[in-house]
Amino acid sequence: MTVLHLADEGEAADLAAFLSRLIHYDRAAAVRVQAAGTALAVFGRPASFEVLAIRAVRLAKPYEHGLDVSLDVTVSAGELLEAVHESAATAAVPVAVTGPPWAGVLPPRTGWRAEPGLPAPERLRALVAAAVGEFRSRTEELAPEQRTRFELDRVGREIWSRTVGGTQLTVRAVHAAQSLGFLRPSTAPGGDPAPAEAPPSLFSSGAWLRLRTPYGSIALRRAGLGTLGVSVR
Repeated sequence: MTVLHLADEGEAADLAAFLSRLIHYDRAAAVRVQAAGTALAVFGRPASFEVLAIRAVRLAKPYEHGLDVSLDVTVSAGELLEAVHESAATAAVPVAVTGPPWAGVLPPRTGWRAEPGLPAPERLRALVAAAVGEFRSRTEELAPEQRTRFELDRVGREIWSRTVGGTQLTVRAVHAAQSLGFLRPSTAPGGDPAPAEAPPSLFSSGAWLRLRTPYGSIALRRAGLGTLGVSVR
């Protein structure tokens, strides 16, 4: 069995938290795991968000397993979570599963360029809160006979497909980042200011947009750009 040695307990805890959040939305979630050198990337698709979530994890030493110097496998998110040993900072890689369609099409590794117009973190969180409030109020105003899945989905699509600031990033993508713990508040739980860190940034590569934060990234395909920039591997 392949065992990954993570850089420290904090990296193990962050990986476990990411996997737990994915499973919260889909108990049968799968993740694609890639390791090379001292970098581990875990890709997941949180149910209902229609985006890819990417959690980068540091390894304690360059990956190698026998003659293999890289790892690329799709596994059960739940089984990987069970295999994370936080105090030992290790994670045993479960047996491979047949991956969902999204796992065969990942964002490109290179060619990213910075995109302007992304609002400040506080504004991003406010946009998500306003969208959640609007969805709740609009659906509560519907008559019982109108509160169908079709109508709820229609209202949701209208709200979550809106773009943020002067960018093509959707509110849905920002909501996913916040729900997965990638977009964190600027104050610590006790009310003290959180440690200074790099603000979220936005990048594009072909048809892809990527919202990057210190805790993980959200990637999505822009509509109408075909398959430009797709990486199948």
